[in-house]
Amino acid sequence: MMGGNEIFEVIKKRRSIRKFEADKSIPIETIKDIISAGSFAPSGHNNQPWRFVVIKDKDMKTEVSRLTAYGSIVKSADTLIAVFINHPASYDRDKDLMAIGACIQNMLIYISSLGLGAVWLGEILKNKDRVRDLLKISSDNELIAVIALGYPAHSPKSPGRKSVEELILNVY
Repeated sequence: MMGGNEIFEVIKKRRSIRKFEADKSIPIETIKDIISAGSFAPSGHNNQPWRFVVIKDKDMKTEVSRLTAYGSIVKSADTLIAVFINHPASYDRDKDLMAIGACIQNMLIYISSLGLGAVWLGEILKNKDRVRDLLKISSDNELIAVIALGYPAHSPKSPGRKSVEELILNVY
């Protein structure tokens, strides 16, 4: 079992990866494990409002790539995971969106711990209805993000972080 320091190191080393090695496939069982890691995020009333579409098909990735300015990232990724909020499962949109953010973060940290790379794409949301229609998903589900993942083809440097003292507004 990982200790706190090891987990903190994974969190600190996680980077958004936008370039992936070609022709290296992630097994579907690993993708299911990544989604499972996400599903352990907290959600109000344990409603688990997240739903996913896994996209490995090259032609479908090409179609999705046409709906974002980051099409080259989408096309180069081995796998896309489209993340949706399921409206029937939702009880408070703001709270459920925070839960989905936690779900995505769990997935990103787990992806990084496996030596894989990923980037959380949000710009595609300008075409969220077109993505949903392309994927043949009912309107009960709303696209929240797309995660592009694969084997990293680069190791970006840390963009740096503000000091904890800069972030804390007050201590009582």
